[in-house]
Amino acid sequence: MQSSSSATLEIVNGVSKTIFKCGGAWTLNYLRDIALTLEAYPAASSITWDISDITELDSAGVALWHLYYRRFENMGFFSEIIGGKEEYLQLYNLLYSHPQKDVPIPKDTGWLFRLGKEAYLSLQGISIFLKFLGEAFTVLLYSLRHPRIIRYRSISSHIITAGFDALPIIAVSAFLIGVVVAFQSIVQLQKFGADILIVDMIGISLTRELAPLITAIVIAGRSGSAFTAQIGAMKMTQEIDAMKTMGFHPHLFLVWPRVIALMIVLPLLIFFADLVGIFGGMVIASTQSHLSYIEFINRLQGALPIKHFIIGIVKGPFFAILIAMTGTYRGFQVSANTESIGQYTTKSVVTSIFLVIACDALFSILLTELKI
Repeated sequence: MQSSSSATLEIVNGVSKTIFKCGGAWTLNYLRDIALTLEAYPAASSITWDISDITELDSAGVALWHLYYRRFENMGFFSEIIGGKEEYLQLYNLLYSHPQKDVPIPKDTGWLFRLGKEAYLSLQGISIFLKFLGEAFTVLLYSLRHPRIIRYRSISSHIITAGFDALPIIAVSAFLIGVVVAFQSIVQLQKFGADILIVDMIGISLTRELAPLITAIVIAGRSGSAFTAQIGAMKMTQEIDAMKTMGFHPHLFLVWPRVIALMIVLPLLIFFADLVGIFGGMVIASTQSHLSYIEFINRLQGALPIKHFIIGIVKGPFFAILIAMTGTYRGFQVSANTESIGQYTTKSVVTSIFLVIACDALFSILLTELKI
């Protein structure tokens, strides 16, 4: 006799067959010892399952004796069930009247199959990303109602790493963009004797479009990829699981400090890129068109309306949300292998840059329609 609380299993060995007398409550909480006994039983003859003494049965109990019923049959021993109540048979039929079959995996049949597969995976990815955003904004609303839980120290740390440490690469990139725009513009404007218009072109194109876009792309490649790699490494080492176990929400500790920090520093980096880019154009205008720095600045004050500068700065927080959300989301997608870190880091950068360019295009269309 083997028992587990109120579940019993009595094995009666006969000459030609063995009887399993099942009794008590065959429910989830009482089946551990029963399962161990069945696992260790060396089947040597046909088996009859007598379930007439079972007082209570749930789907776990049905699944248990169905499993070993099939196993003994597959070993070549005939099995039968006797003494079953009507409700037990109804439960069994509900669970196993339609045998589960392995669904064949379709083979790659060509470009149409691959197109459908990629479309399905894309829609599935969008659904998961929307769930991620919903959870993140739910945490944000909760933290705004409870300001004490906001991770101010973590925000400060990310401001330094994502903002201050990025100044050198932003300076080089913006300066070279200013140089390129100035060189290409001067070549064309000198044909018409309109060298002075180089100031207008550099000022408006840099502050309104080029400086925000180039800065966001550099930050996406630098900070967005870092966010993915950091969170991905934490997921691989099960730090995120440990955080959840201790009752800490990952979005509060890992997502929003990065998003808020980037929303603060990106407009400042765009302003810095404006200054450096205009300076690069000023240098080229001085050397190639003999336009002095004083003349350049005086012309810039009248040629650059403040609205272009404000538009470029306003784009910063929107770009920051796209970059930080994408970087952290890809980090949470990393699986338990090192190859996935590189895979999702690459996806993070590519997706961030695409979203930044798409957002900039939407800004251009909207502002053009509003005549701003």
